[in-house]
Parts: sequence; C-alpha cells; structure tokens
Amino acid sequence: MGDVTTMATTQRRRPELAAFLRSRRARVTPADVGMPPGLRRRTPGLRREEVAQLSGVGVTWYTWLEQGRPINASPQVLDAVARTLRLDQPEREHLYDLAEVPYTHGFESTTLSLGPEVQEIVDALDPSPAVVYNARYDILATNPAYRDVFFVPETRPAGGGVRNALWTLFTASEEDCPLVFRESELPVMVATLRAAYGRHVGEPVWEDFIRRLSEVSGHFARLWRNGDVTPPGPRVKTFRHVAVGELRMTSVSLSVDGMPECRVVVYRPADEETSARAARLREIRRQPRARKIPPPDGNGIIDLLS
Repeated sequence: MGDVTTMATTQRRRPELAAFLRSRRARVTPADVGMPPGLRRRTPGLRREEVAQLSGVGVTWYTWLEQGRPINASPQVLDAVARTLRLDQPEREHLYDLAEVPYTHGFESTTLSLGPEVQEIVDALDPSPAVVYNARYDILATNPAYRDVFFVPETRPAGGGVRNALWTLFTASEEDCPLVFRESELPVMVATLRAAYGRHVGEPVWEDFIRRLSEVSGHFARLWRNGDVTPPGPRVKTFRHVAVGELRMTSVSLSVDGMPECRVVVYRPADEETSARAARLREIRRQPRARKIPPPDGNGIIDLLS
C-alpha cells in the first residue's frame, strides 16, 4: 500500500514540476543571463537548450525533467538549474519538493537572523517563557520570562557564535543545570537533534558542532552514539531555579513560517504551585532594584534582570 501511495504522489508532483519549470524559464530573458536575444524567438524567455547549457546538463536530460518524466535529479544539478532560472529561496525549496529531493541549503543563513516581528511575538507571549530554536537548538530569540526561568550562566560553543541550549546543558555543572531530571530529559533532546541531523548529514556546521560537543562532553558523546531518534513534541519538564525552587512546565512547539526547521517553544505552568512560583519570578523582575544572587561556583554575581 505504501509503495502505491508513494507512486501516486510522484505522479501528481511530476506535472506540477514540469509546469513550474516552464513558468520560471519563461520569465528569464537572454539578457538576464548575458546572452544575445537572437531572432525569431517563439518563447518569452530562455529555450530549453539554453537552460541546459547554462546549467551544465544535457539537453535531453533537462527536456525530460521539464516534461515531468520519472528521472532522478541530484542536489547539485537542481542547484545549477535553480541558479540559471534565478530562483529565490522559497522557489528553490519548492523545486526540491517537486523533484522529491531533500532541501537543506541555506539553512544557516536564514535561521540565525530573526525579523523584528518574530521577536515581537515572542515578547508578547510573556508571562509565558518562550524561545525560538532551530533544529540544532541554537537560541535565536527569548523573552524576559524565559530568561527568568533558565537562570544559568551564559555559555557559548568554543570560538563564540550563537548561544546553544544543548551546549549549555551539557557543559554546565550539575548545580548550574536548570533541568532537574537530566538523566531522562537530555537523552530526549539528543534524540530530537539526531532526528534533525538526518537532513544535514555531511554539512560542515553540523558535523563541527557534534564533534566539538562530543569532545567537551562525554555524556553527550555516549548519548549520540546510541543512535536514538524522536521528533519534537509537547512534554512536561521540571526546572530548578535558585530564587523560587522547582518549576514544572509544559512545553509546546510552534513552527515559524519562512524559517525552515525553526520552532517557537512556549512553556506553561503544569500545576498551581508552579504558577505561584512563576508569579514570584515576575515580581522579582518588576522590583526597582535587581536582586543579586551569587552563582553556585562563587565566581561573581548574576543579575536576575539580565
């Protein structure tokens, strides 16, 4: 049954792929790609053989692709065609989807830059703690409530870069780690990371991150070798906070349009006691003077309002 469904999906996508390529080809003029206009053009844009030539592929192969024939296309060839047809990122992703090839390009450049509207939405979720993660658990945005709950010294991967939740949790001391049940929660996070990793195998930024975190955390390295996978999903997590004690929070993930593989994670109190403690955190934040609390290692003072 599964093979029949897959075949039917492919048969529906191929005509759409053909129509999409024809429409994109029609809007690119010879002048756009530095070619002379020529005489007696019957098409408003490039000819098929011109697209093939500029993309470095065979004319027959490209013709079959545009006719929707069941041929295989590699990411490298699709990239070449996309460049020739001057596709923007959403169009490239659509091309890959129609050709049934996983799209993983441009992930880093798009997910580390948030528009102000996303930050505004995250801030508006206060008093519920909220954070924007990408698939690698890079922390792209937070609101004040999130920073209240996750009261840990800031850590960044070696060499700087964006903050990362996994890096913080695996490199922080047990006293500093906000997760109460590390032995059950950290394996789930690593399994979620591995599920996303399947779409990024071989990408230098992913391979480097996994290698470096494995080097600094034997715990992460052991969990990574287990090979477990799981998708993101709602969970109840228990956090500890130096000022108010334990907080039981339910997490819910929401996708972000225009940001592949990014999600807003929102935390809500799971019981009345946690609601009261979360309210106490908000009171501390609103106090005229920030309350200073020495961190467990004694190395300086952490400001609750930071």
